[in-house]
Amino acid sequence: MIPLLILGLLKQNSGSYGYELLALMEERHYKYIVNFTKGSFYYNLQQLEEKHYIKKIDQLDNTRETNNYIITELGEKEFEKLMYKYGSKTEYVNLSFYSAMLFANEYKEEELIKLIEIQIEQTQVKISLLEQSLKHNETIPIYFRKMLENSCSHHLVNVEWFEGLLKDIRNKNA
Repeated sequence: MIPLLILGLLKQNSGSYGYELLALMEERHYKYIVNFTKGSFYYNLQQLEEKHYIKKIDQLDNTRETNNYIITELGEKEFEKLMYKYGSKTEYVNLSFYSAMLFANEYKEEELIKLIEIQIEQTQVKISLLEQSLKHNETIPIYFRKMLENSCSHHLVNVEWFEGLLKDIRNKNA
């Protein structure tokens, strides 16, 4: 999925250099879509260049030369292919927590409570980041904004669920 993100960003920001693209991915919180690291980003950037989907153009930026990229005609075709590939998928979103919950009855109750509290805390951080991004970033394209709003809604539902699990455990012992 990283190639789709890079190609899409180059369509929006033709002539950007690698660090600019990576910064946009971080600023727009694309980590909620796909896990990426600096290394995986640059690896995919290099792969796209080797496959001739993007090419370097030399530009002067404040008297230093930078390796800026543009999408090629072949890259445009790859973008279309990847848009269809990922746009037509209807996979379920999985939290690894769901797998752990399959065996909740086999786990120490006090440890399960700690896990649920961790989920609540981490999910609230995600909600805060999403809300912050939505509040302060007018540059977000409308479809991405809607996706972030949807993601925020899902996280709010998860917090409710986690809190309900805690309540059930505590009521069971009352």
